[in-house]
Amino acid sequence: MAHDDDPDLAFEPVPGLPEALPQGEEILWQGRPATFALARASMGLTWIAGYFVLLACARVAASAGTMGWAGALPLAIPFLLLGAVSCGIIVVIAMIQARATLYTITNRRVAMRIGAALTITLNLPFARIASADMAPSPGRTGTIVFTTMGEARLSYFVLWPHIRPWHMKQVQPAMRCIPDAERVARILSEAVETSICQPEISPRPMALAAE
Repeated sequence: MAHDDDPDLAFEPVPGLPEALPQGEEILWQGRPATFALARASMGLTWIAGYFVLLACARVAASAGTMGWAGALPLAIPFLLLGAVSCGIIVVIAMIQARATLYTITNRRVAMRIGAALTITLNLPFARIASADMAPSPGRTGTIVFTTMGEARLSYFVLWPHIRPWHMKQVQPAMRCIPDAERVARILSEAVETSICQPEISPRPMALAAE
């Protein structure tokens, strides 16, 4: 289990959860997205950087015929600076999102505390999870995507970027760009299997037949 000592979360009874854990429930793992991987996977950092590099190269190539390569090279500087600023903004946004996020796996559910401006906690009891699939993400991270059951509709824009991209009709929550995702997937799989195998014990008294 990863420990979270963020002072900004002091108001939470348990870091990442809106209330104290019920009796019998325990945290098995906690973590958050990797900043640069989140910026690349959900905010297009690589594409935006490449776009500005392409603009800079095109500007230099278009002017090299009249100015020469040495004279045309400085024309790339404004594009590269604008690209650097744009990429810096994206990284800052990803950093804020990652800092505000805390994924939790307990022996009964998956909880996702998300949202930088409006913080919400999405609770996914194992009984509501139809399937969980892992996909590779940038920077040796992985994303675990959940298919949920039930009639509750999830908002794509409220959950972004903690969703499977472009699946708006059936929104699929996701733990995005988490380090050591294979180990986390094993923890989740074992927790779900153990939960299914546990018998339900009713607290209500019942009559026993006399021997």
